[in-house]
Parts: sequence; C-alpha cells; structure tokens
Amino acid sequence: MTKRTGPGPRPSAGRPEGSTTDQRLLDSRGDGGWVHTDPWRVLKIQAEFVEGFNDLAEVGPAISVFGSARIGPAHPAYEMGVRLGKGLVDAGFAVITGGGPGAMEAANKGAMEAGGESIGLGIELPWEARLNDYVTFGLNFRYFFVRKTMFVKYSQGYVVLPGGLGTLDELFEAMTLSQTLKITQFPIVLMGVEHWSGLLDWMQGSMLEDARIKQSDIDMLTLTDDVDEAVALMVEARDRSARES
Repeated sequence: MTKRTGPGPRPSAGRPEGSTTDQRLLDSRGDGGWVHTDPWRVLKIQAEFVEGFNDLAEVGPAISVFGSARIGPAHPAYEMGVRLGKGLVDAGFAVITGGGPGAMEAANKGAMEAGGESIGLGIELPWEARLNDYVTFGLNFRYFFVRKTMFVKYSQGYVVLPGGLGTLDELFEAMTLSQTLKITQFPIVLMGVEHWSGLLDWMQGSMLEDARIKQSDIDMLTLTDDVDEAVALMVEARDRSARES
C-alpha cells in the first residue's frame, strides 16, 4: 500500500535501485531483523487484540479476580480465593484471572470445581511460564496493555485479593478508568481487611487530605473479608445493570 503525503508521488526513500516491493518480500535473503521493528510489532499487537476479542466474545457475565502469585495453599487468602471462585460461579458468573499461581490459581480452582467457566489470561514473563491447572480456557499475551483491555472489556466487576505490584496495577487501572468515565462504573471489592487497610488509610490521610482525590474516588472501593458480601455486590450490580438496560 502506498501512502501519499502530497499531490505528487511519494519518493522511494531507501528503496534499492531496480527492486520492487514484491521482490523484496519474496527474497528470502537478507537480514531478518525487520521482524523486530516497531511497525511489525504493531501487527503483533493487532493480532493479540483480534484473537482476544474473538475468543472471549461469547463469555457470559464475568468477574475478574486479582491477587498475588506468590501465596501458597496454606495462606488464608488462598482459601478465600477458592471460596470466592465457587461463590461467583454459583451466582452465575464466569471467573477471569491472570491465570498464574497463588491467589489466581485459588479463584480458578474454586470456579472449576464448581463447574463454571474458569478463564486465565496469562502474560509472557521470565517466570510463571504456564497457566495454572485449574484454567478451563486460557490465553497467553505478550503485551500487558492488551491483556488489561481484555480484563476490563469482559468483566462486570473486580475482586482484588491481597497482592503485590501487578495487583496494584490492575486495581488503580480500574479506578482510573472509572474515575475518568472511560468505562461504565462497576464494583471493585478489596478482599482482605488487614492487607488493604493501610493503603486506604494512606489514601484518605494523604491523597484525600491534600485534595488530590475526592471522597467519591475512595467510595468506589468496598473493603471486606466476607466472600458472600463480595458476591452479593456483584449480583446487585448485574441486576441493576439489567434493569437499566
């Protein structure tokens, strides 16, 4: 495809004398480094979006569950995640996680054992190389921003278990999109009162105190240790959305 920048023909900048586009495409000789250039990466990014949209298009009402990959089955948050996954499936939701170990595995385990859709959206990392064993449908992404788009697009709410940097990234991404009205507001539940209380205290005592955020920003969040309360909030939001549509 040729793109014109003015009334005259576009100059053949850098084109080898006497060669054609087809010839350069079909010639197997030469440096293969072009596949790592930014224009080629754009096509890879596009392909990830297309695959994600295509494969997740038929997913029913779903809730994304986030949390640390570094907790084991003995951690209280793991058992909380299992009960949460089961509770969400029993309430008619699919469960979407990052597909990794720890809290993500726990939510997937609860969802799978309850007979529901247990979806894992993995990410290419130097570690956590595979999806956990409780994912019934999984996709692996190269790019964080494509993966995060899938979480937002196909979820009706977020439940955030105790976690680290990746968990915080997903939490504040959702809050920012909601605050700026880039997405329809949906419930965001923080599970683990002991874990999250310090963050909320800091937000209220520093950010809110200094008028860098509003009380309505903090009010987006519900803090609880009660799985039933978290599930009920998701059901309430789903029912309200159905009434308003």
